[in-house]
Amino acid sequence: MRSLKSAVVAAVLVLVTALLMAPTPAQAHGVTMFPGSRTFLCWQDGLRDNGQIQPYNPACAAAVQQSGTTPLYNWFAVLRSDAAGRTSGFIPDGQVCSAGTGGPYDFTAYNAVRSDWPVTHLTSGATIQMRHSNWAEHPGTFRYYVTKNGWNPDAPLKWSDLEPFGSVTDPPKSGGPGGLNYYYWDTRLPSGKSGRHIIFTHWIRSDSNENFYSCADVVFDGGNGEVTGVGPGGSGPSQPPTEPPTEPPTEPPPSNGACTATWRATDTGWAGHFQGEVTVRNTGTGAINGWTVKWAYTGGQGFDGSPWNGVLTGQPPNVTVKNAAYNGTLAPNATTTFGFNATGSIPSPAPTLTCTSP
Repeated sequence: MRSLKSAVVAAVLVLVTALLMAPTPAQAHGVTMFPGSRTFLCWQDGLRDNGQIQPYNPACAAAVQQSGTTPLYNWFAVLRSDAAGRTSGFIPDGQVCSAGTGGPYDFTAYNAVRSDWPVTHLTSGATIQMRHSNWAEHPGTFRYYVTKNGWNPDAPLKWSDLEPFGSVTDPPKSGGPGGLNYYYWDTRLPSGKSGRHIIFTHWIRSDSNENFYSCADVVFDGGNGEVTGVGPGGSGPSQPPTEPPTEPPTEPPPSNGACTATWRATDTGWAGHFQGEVTVRNTGTGAINGWTVKWAYTGGQGFDGSPWNGVLTGQPPNVTVKNAAYNGTLAPNATTTFGFNATGSIPSPAPTLTCTSP
């Protein structure tokens, strides 16, 4: 009887964990990934190898303390199903970043007036490639705004603080829905900006009344997309440079580099699931401009969703993962990582990985 009760408790814990951590497709759509929105960068900041969210950033930690981790497991779901293109008068001042209180999750903690949110460093007047998650795909228009010169960063954000600087309708996307794929487009940042600002993006669906809202903290200090305030050292992942290509990513040019790939797996505690991470290192004497990692599963393992920081191009059992658009270039001895959620048991022994570079 004791073993039966233990099994029942374990099954319930697995079910509860899955419900809390797994996105709900009907409510999972997208926010800006570059410049990174508060929810996206806080999710990156807090996500640990065991699947738990434990933020390093103090603003993200305060938000989790207020509203829990569920909003960050659904970082892509800052939305209102009844918005129909509305902003001012529909969502109150001071609640711009959470889309008010009428969405599926409680994002009100992400309205907090703080100077320590994760921040993206940009250059006023530069051209950047904006990226917006397409966790679920919809036709529509993206309208983006920036705070006016002279706005007060120490007061709640108001609609009157924002001024438009561009829009785009039905832009191209890096890949299919889910994972870390995204819509992307080039835009020139406003000139005459300096210091702290917020870039706000409003995605208006053309096939329903559902809209999505994103606040990204930026600082105009001559930066090239660097992120600070993410991770244990406060230095986040390198972001796309200015003046990116306007066409979809193509095969990178040849280089004289070489690479290795190292496997690491962590049991998440879910029955029949694990999380994996692969580190790619440039072991050559020159920079590499793209990489491909391959391995073979022999125990029936598969993928639970799309990898992050990598593009899955070959399905199990013969797996192939290529670099994402932003992490293919590595200087000698530099590294990057990609991760994934997997189904099945952790391979033992670990699979043999091969890494090639053009």
